[in-house]
Amino acid sequence: MKEKLVNWLNRLLVINVFLVLFAFFWFVVSLVGRSFNLPLGFDLWYKLWEPVFTPAIGILMLGAILSWLIRKIAQKLDSN
Repeated sequence: MKEKLVNWLNRLLVINVFLVLFAFFWFVVSLVGRSFNLPLGFDLWYKLWEPVFTPAIGILMLGAILSWLIRKIAQKLDSN
């Protein structure tokens, strides 16, 4: 049961990492485009910041903390 939970958590985190990386690279490219007056989607990225990217970053942080916590609890239980 614990292994299945950890595996699903890790899969979710991997997908989420790619979403956050995509958001970051999109931000950089659109910001450079905006500085050259090229419409590369900065306004759309900004509209998606609160409803999509902010929760994705929060989920990534929470998932990393949960993964660490599950691993520490498992180590504690295994040593006893």
